[in-house]
Amino acid sequence: MRKDGRAKSELRPLQIERGYLRSAEGSALIKMGNTHVICAATIEQTVPKWMAGRGRGWVTAEYGMLPRSSPKRIVREAVRGLSGRTYEIQRLIGRSFRAAVNLKNLGEVTVVVDCDVLEADGGTRTASITGGCVALYDALSHLGFTEHPMDFLVSAISVGIVDGEVVLDLDYDEDSTAQVDLNLVMAESGTYIEVQGTAEGFPFSHDQLLEMLDIGRRGCAQLVEAQRVALAKG
Repeated sequence: MRKDGRAKSELRPLQIERGYLRSAEGSALIKMGNTHVICAATIEQTVPKWMAGRGRGWVTAEYGMLPRSSPKRIVREAVRGLSGRTYEIQRLIGRSFRAAVNLKNLGEVTVVVDCDVLEADGGTRTASITGGCVALYDALSHLGFTEHPMDFLVSAISVGIVDGEVVLDLDYDEDSTAQVDLNLVMAESGTYIEVQGTAEGFPFSHDQLLEMLDIGRRGCAQLVEAQRVALAKG
């Protein structure tokens, strides 16, 4: 049993509120335990210069943590510049969404998904992907295609080895002491989009990797079900 009473394969309390922002083409507030992220998707009738004239669309993401999303104030990146961590997370989120969208059918349209962390308690990048997917789906619905250009939903979850045990959906305390940290991004079908795993304390075995993938796969299946429920409302 973990500090918060969860079983090792149990998600934190999960809530996805669709349409959280009135002005955005698509938006969602996702809460996974004490990690809260606002996700907003914006449609722009243009593409990056290097894509112009190809007739293809683009999906990208921006990610940031509000100054008091953590116990110690974070200086705004607009002031200090984009950190390597933020840049890497933005690229992960963007890649995850592009895997799910038929860019050829979008025309020369860009969708920007902004993920802003209100409260950080571990798993902010994975929560951004899971909540941002709902915002992206709604934004793409505004384009009026007969067939929705998003081929499938995308979810993401953290898995790790803490005190020798494989556990799902790590909070900050668990993540900061984990011997292994793994982030898993999956398609709705249960196929993999991205796997990021790092040994923080000691190397992990093949069997441990399989266990982490299995527990993560089951966690992502629960997240997809929550996405479906959110998208069925309103």
